[in-house]
Amino acid sequence: MQFVNPLFLLGLLAISIPVIIHLFNFRKFRKVYFTNVKFIEELRQQTQKHSQLKHLLVLLMRILAIVSLVLAFAQPYIPLNKNANKKESQNTVSIFIDNSFSMEAASSDGTLLDLARQKAGEITAAYKSSDRFQLLTGDFEGKHQRFVSREEFVEMLDEVEISPVTRPLSEVVKRQSDLFSEQAKTNHTAFLVSDFQKGITDFGNISPDSSVQVVAIPLEASGRNNLYIDTIWFDSPVFQVSQVLNLNVRIKNASENDFEKIPVKLLINNQQKAIASFDVKSGEETDIRMPFTASEVGIQSGKLEITDFPITYDDSFYFTFEVKSEIPVLAIYDRNENVYLNSLFGKDSAFVYTTAPDNKLDYSAFSTNSLIILDGLKNISSGLGQEIRRFADGGGSIMVFPANEIDLDSYTEFFGLMAVNGFTIADTFQTRISSINLQSTVYDDVFESMPENIDLPAVFRHYPIRRQANSMMEELLTLQNGDVFLGAEPTGKGTFYLCAAPLDQQWTNFPKHAIFVPSLYKIALLSNPGSQLYYTAGDNEDIIIKKTTLNGDQIFKIRSLDGNFEIIPEHRAIASQISIFTRNKVKKAGNYEIVYEGRRIAGVSFNYNRAESDMVNLSKTQIEKMIQDFRLDNFSVISPTSRSLSEVITEIDKGFRLWKIFIVLALVFLLGELLLLRFWNKS
Repeated sequence: MQFVNPLFLLGLLAISIPVIIHLFNFRKFRKVYFTNVKFIEELRQQTQKHSQLKHLLVLLMRILAIVSLVLAFAQPYIPLNKNANKKESQNTVSIFIDNSFSMEAASSDGTLLDLARQKAGEITAAYKSSDRFQLLTGDFEGKHQRFVSREEFVEMLDEVEISPVTRPLSEVVKRQSDLFSEQAKTNHTAFLVSDFQKGITDFGNISPDSSVQVVAIPLEASGRNNLYIDTIWFDSPVFQVSQVLNLNVRIKNASENDFEKIPVKLLINNQQKAIASFDVKSGEETDIRMPFTASEVGIQSGKLEITDFPITYDDSFYFTFEVKSEIPVLAIYDRNENVYLNSLFGKDSAFVYTTAPDNKLDYSAFSTNSLIILDGLKNISSGLGQEIRRFADGGGSIMVFPANEIDLDSYTEFFGLMAVNGFTIADTFQTRISSINLQSTVYDDVFESMPENIDLPAVFRHYPIRRQANSMMEELLTLQNGDVFLGAEPTGKGTFYLCAAPLDQQWTNFPKHAIFVPSLYKIALLSNPGSQLYYTAGDNEDIIIKKTTLNGDQIFKIRSLDGNFEIIPEHRAIASQISIFTRNKVKKAGNYEIVYEGRRIAGVSFNYNRAESDMVNLSKTQIEKMIQDFRLDNFSVISPTSRSLSEVITEIDKGFRLWKIFIVLALVFLLGELLLLRFWNKS
């Protein structure tokens, strides 16, 4: 047993007062003479013995009453853990309030966020007015990075609102530890008031800090039903005007109820384009396809909607894609332009096709193209190789057709620079293409059905492509001997396509075969993929804008389509690629536009993090087990009960408090003394 105020134990000296009074009791017995001395003597001895017992009991009651009062003022307690008795007198307390969307769920005292604010106030009541407090939310706001007085902390509590930001538990604990490191010579206690959703509660990533005592306070909602749109994707990354696009929508049911015939609505540029319905069972997910036609070119802002209560933040899903009218293609040749390429791209209005000899190149114009074709070059200079590498780093695609006679060393150096597979010495064995990879994005929608005995191109000579052990090359067309005739692999942020033969009839009849046109056409289309469909609101997103050239000191702006929000983000230019950093500034889901020099250069959409949508929470027992499994000895768990949280925390901080017991004992002993004096027969 230990004491909060041990100096009050000096009050035990007051025990001497009743002792002295009883030792110097001046009350004397009167002698009465009777004739029969024998009986009088026996009666006198019996009365005096009873009187002595009474006085001893009264003395004991008074001593025990004084002892109980003194101990009550000394506030004794029994430590509940090894950290209960701390030398430092001042406490610094960090309280994290989870303000993510899941805290909108209902509880017996309003929303979980309301309950969290209430519990935070009770926590502060367990500490002295001289202690310092720090409020932390998922937003990690600058004003929450300091320790304040209890009064200021309570005022800040009222300002906490729901936020789209979702942070893993390990990141929160680390932030609290970092803030405590600046507070020396104080007791460090961190509280985590949250619903502890399973998706973000990563105890395994927490590094134990023995200098900080962490207390988890799990809150439980009265209901956990939620139906939400989880993600979307298109069948094809290529968007063309008047083309039927297939939008796939994944919907999850995180509730105990089955849903039938729930409508989902698709809007493009605020115009309804499609509507569908779905059935989904409890705890399951379903994918639905929503076809629609892209009726115009340019940036398209989309929105999906379902109806679900009470959690509604994830019932809408925003996305942006762009339908482009023309795709720029550049062909670099050695001596003569390729008639097959000119016929394919030069006469199609879907492409802006330009050609240039390898000795008269304008490298600055590379960035304006989506696809660069190296056609029939005998050797590739280091300067051209460096520019092609820079073009690929910016997201451009490259297609290589070798010459009849190549400088193999030059090509090998180029392939090494691009970090791709390259050629070996030419093989004159006559063969033909034996298979088409219908699973690749190049051919996945080219054939409605594949004939059994299809006549594929013949190959009379070819440069075998040497594949390394860690090769990422995708085989598009394969020869009978297993060699790759046409392959694709990533390089930089673009794609590198390599053909094993020149576009020459002495090597192959591929350029005259029916498969040549869809192959090159689809490669050109894929070289101009759309931007990312959506980003996460509240995160520090890196938005990439390709093929944009800056002029002067103009600035970018991110602006909501409704005009209610606008920021000037940080940006960085690398060649023809612009990176825009949101720095957590875009916190509301919706469709936005990126404006440069007063013109709209890109569209972008933000959605709330779906990690909060799956309403699976850890119970107190599960949290305690995880704490034990990961050996987080500085962690403990408190379940909110009908008792005030300040009382529970006081017991944890000071141990089991005994002062109330001693107050009751003091009253009992005083009552005992009163009863002895009143009802004991007077001597």
